[in-house]
Amino acid sequence: MARRLLHLLPGLGFIALLLAGLEWAVNAGLIRRALMPPPSATWEVLQDLVTSGEVLGPLLATLRLVFIGFAIGSAAGIALGTAMGWWSAAYRLLEPLVEMMRPVPKAALVPPLMLFLGLGDTMKITSVALAVTFPVLVNTLQGVRGVDRVLLDSARTHGWGTARTLRYLVLPAALPFILAGMRTSLGLALILAVLSEMLTGQGGLGFLILDMQRSFLIRQMYAWLVILALVGLALNALFAWAEARALHWQQRH
Repeated sequence: MARRLLHLLPGLGFIALLLAGLEWAVNAGLIRRALMPPPSATWEVLQDLVTSGEVLGPLLATLRLVFIGFAIGSAAGIALGTAMGWWSAAYRLLEPLVEMMRPVPKAALVPPLMLFLGLGDTMKITSVALAVTFPVLVNTLQGVRGVDRVLLDSARTHGWGTARTLRYLVLPAALPFILAGMRTSLGLALILAVLSEMLTGQGGLGFLILDMQRSFLIRQMYAWLVILALVGLALNALFAWAEARALHWQQRH
């Protein structure tokens, strides 16, 4: 733990230096307060939001979208990536569609999703799931295809069937690739959740940030932005912890 804190000290010190410089620049008149309040003023608003409990409702609404969409997208990506990596027929069938859809920014799919699914949670969760699916799919595909052929031949020699080979050999061997794709997708899930809230104008952190900007409540807007940044940091740290536990054998090796 002490080593981890020492590792974080340079980065935390750099952030503190940036905040101090921003505080000085605003107070010196180099930056207009109407556009960027000093960090101390934003900190006061942030404290009020946390102590009053006002932060919980929007935060939980956004996290709900992130977690549900992330779970659905990860499951779909793992299933499709495994199928494409294991069965050549599935690869030939799905590869053109995947390569056509993968480069499309998933934010561009939100407007048509709004037409088909409306403005509710179904549309938001679908947009998050789509953003998550493709990075997980591609990483799973690479992981499945990268399994050592000697291990696969040994499994066949011992009479393992397809289901057993996939469960006990292929997926564990591909797990580092899968988790790497999921970690990348977690940030995309948060982005699409916030974006969909902004576009629909309903609930969550995204709606509040945009609403504060439209109402010219600049300090409140930056306070919610800080909360969003902390949420992203916490989600990444949580996933890194879970990833280290899942790959404990690799850490030892």
